[in-house]
Amino acid sequence: MHNHVIVVGGGAAGLVAAIAAAREGSHVTILEHNDRVGKKILVTGNGKCNMTNQNMGSEYYRSNNPGFVEQVLWKIPSETILRFFEELGIRTVDKNGYVYPASGQASSVLDVLRMELSYHNVVVETNVHVDEIRKIKDKIQVKVVCGEGKEKKYYEADSVILACGSLAGNHTGNDGSGYELARKMGHHIYKPLPALVQLRSKGDFLKQWAGVRVDGAVSIWIDGECIAKDRGEIQLTDYGISGIPVFQVSRFVSEALERKKQVLARLDFFPDMNRHGLYRYLEKRFEDCPYKSLDDMMVGLLNKKLSSVLVKEAQMDGKRNWSSFSKVEKNRFCEILDDFTLPIYGTNSFAQAQVCMGGVDTKEINGKTMESQKMSGVYFAGEMIDVDGICGGYNLHFAWATGLIAGKHAGGKNKI
Repeated sequence: MHNHVIVVGGGAAGLVAAIAAAREGSHVTILEHNDRVGKKILVTGNGKCNMTNQNMGSEYYRSNNPGFVEQVLWKIPSETILRFFEELGIRTVDKNGYVYPASGQASSVLDVLRMELSYHNVVVETNVHVDEIRKIKDKIQVKVVCGEGKEKKYYEADSVILACGSLAGNHTGNDGSGYELARKMGHHIYKPLPALVQLRSKGDFLKQWAGVRVDGAVSIWIDGECIAKDRGEIQLTDYGISGIPVFQVSRFVSEALERKKQVLARLDFFPDMNRHGLYRYLEKRFEDCPYKSLDDMMVGLLNKKLSSVLVKEAQMDGKRNWSSFSKVEKNRFCEILDDFTLPIYGTNSFAQAQVCMGGVDTKEINGKTMESQKMSGVYFAGEMIDVDGICGGYNLHFAWATGLIAGKHAGGKNKI
């Protein structure tokens, strides 16, 4: 008689877990509350699916238990993920360590996963909501609500894999219901908060600089201490700041705001120069064209919309010649250019967040098998676990990796 594995959630982690369990010889059923599986996969990497990263290490992840991440990455390095997908038919391309399907389409990744599910006769049930999981003797009963909540069904399994995702990207159907299932089983849940998300500020100038993209550096300051920084293309918006470097530091902002801390973002629009170097550079620009006003001198240096904001915030008269300003005024202008301070009052919502921080406490999960230490036969995979990575394929890698481990152990007795 076949071992029966139920996978709750048909996202990245759930699909890979189902395949891994089926390859062990188990009969597998996926229960998905959306109308189709893999919806979030389609929007990852701006639709190109950044599958993993060749520069893999635990330093690219955050968790209340960092040792857990190290266990997962030791068992499933990026080479294992590449081999898994190459065997399914995905040729990959490496862009400075960032790995994408050569097709440039996230849909290719979902397509080959669905083909493999079909080959292994994995049953996929959609539009169903898992309401409860409980142990009955040596079996696990899964209570499901169908339709508009009127019809109830019960499934019986030998093992259950919870791969329910998080609250992030809830426009793709993520509702965070997996947290409640885990909580009912006795698991501690670290409060989910948006991560890899845009930051919100206030100010009349925000509408003026909206739409500008600029290479720069962003640092996050809490109680006078810099707790995170990154560099790259910063997007200036009518609500605050966005872009990959902002995403990379945003989880620290979510955490600080949750603790009611005051948060400052400091923007450096000239990260390759120190303050003295920037001062000398502006002096040289004036020496080259002494007839130009400050506004004219800024043309070709920064986006015009951004320059206008910075001149105004420095309380400078852009119509005046650079030589007419005092050294104090010039230094103040340089400070605005390389240390523009922006109070941060919030983040965008879960709907805009790429991932969440928080989730199921990893101290209650066996890092070698992904099995719950609260209910035997139940396994975890993917984003509902208290692990979040930076941009660059790290979160998808963690989803694939934990899915492989959970699926293999839930589906059979063999060990990876």
